[in-house]
Amino acid sequence: MKMYLIRMVTTVLVISSLLIITKNNNSNQIIANNYIENSIAFSSITENDIIVYDGLTLNELSTKIDNVLNSTLDGYGKTIATLSLNAEVDPYIAASIILVETGCKWNCSYLVKHCNNVGGMKGTGCGSYGKFPDLTTGLNAFITNLSKGYFKQGLTTPEAINHKYAENPNWHNDVNYYIKLIKAS
Repeated sequence: MKMYLIRMVTTVLVISSLLIITKNNNSNQIIANNYIENSIAFSSITENDIIVYDGLTLNELSTKIDNVLNSTLDGYGKTIATLSLNAEVDPYIAASIILVETGCKWNCSYLVKHCNNVGGMKGTGCGSYGKFPDLTTGLNAFITNLSKGYFKQGLTTPEAINHKYAENPNWHNDVNYYIKLIKAS
């Protein structure tokens, strides 16, 4: 993401410099001053200053998610936020489903602690559930599943996800509860 920002800033600098050339015969001095001023301004922008979601920086979003995660998932807010954003999944929904499925608001479930399975995903290796070598792999598998099986299929709200994801017809109420809790944290 930082490389993309640097490329975008460089492109803007080049274009603005070219526009100045066409408007002014004394362009060399103006271009140099413009480039120096813009370089100084943009070099002070860090990845921590970039708004990534819902008016929040990645650190702010990660902190909101971390505020509700406990037990085994304590400190995984940035991983969840980053994986969600990269997969074009609402990070609030992803984190909230994880909380509903794992109980990690208090004490994570057996599936999380022993199988690194954060979404109750079916598979092999842990009874009838999937087992992953580490939590990051489990989180990535879960969020990839949300992306491909739900968000890219147009199921982008807890209500829309509910009918396909969970047998409980009121499951979305629990997800929405955690979304509100994360946003308020």
